[in-house]
Amino acid sequence: MALRFTDWEGAIRILFVEDDDELAARVSNHLQEAGFVVDRAADGDVGWYMGDSGAYDAAVLDLGLPRLPGLDVLKRWRTAGKELLVLVLSARAAWSERVDVLNAGADDYVTKPFHPPELVARLRALLRRGSRKTEAFCSEGDVVLDVGAGLVTVRGVPVEMTARELQILTYFMYRSGRLVSQSELIEHVYAEDEYRDSNTIQVYVARLRKKLGRETIRTVRGMGYRFGK
Repeated sequence: MALRFTDWEGAIRILFVEDDDELAARVSNHLQEAGFVVDRAADGDVGWYMGDSGAYDAAVLDLGLPRLPGLDVLKRWRTAGKELLVLVLSARAAWSERVDVLNAGADDYVTKPFHPPELVARLRALLRRGSRKTEAFCSEGDVVLDVGAGLVTVRGVPVEMTARELQILTYFMYRSGRLVSQSELIEHVYAEDEYRDSNTIQVYVARLRKKLGRETIRTVRGMGYRFGK
């Protein structure tokens, strides 16, 4: 079966702008476990800059930020023509604030406190709606990836994946048949503040081969990897 990738191009990069360290750590862990690559900013100035200069698919943006309020961050992004999806967080639930945020260009609004799995589900729904395509899965040979649900099957049998394995597999599947170097994988599946090591890529590729079949990912000596035919 030929490759079909009809939703997102590789790993999904999320910018999380939140000044509460404990909340940021807890939610970031859930997002990473769900297969997202997460970069965090702790204030509005840094969040605005990262969203303006980085290639993010979506942002989770708190309104009550130091240095630059979240609403101003959102307005600056939209004024600059940034099209990343934005899910706003706020401890306030007044309907007038919701109206202001949505009018400023937010795509969704979640009131604190919330459950991290709900946030993950809301992000996935946003990404599906924001996609130009209507389907959300890709397949190569016996391997099928349901992008929206983060589920992988081989010949119809579910295969458990860690978040990092899922990120690497997604990147491979989008580039099925193409040469992918280790440096390219490292650049696209690790957040900016993560330790990057080519040896760990080799470990993850070995794990994917064990789960998907040894011939699924071939090594091109001195150049990288090729997934699929």
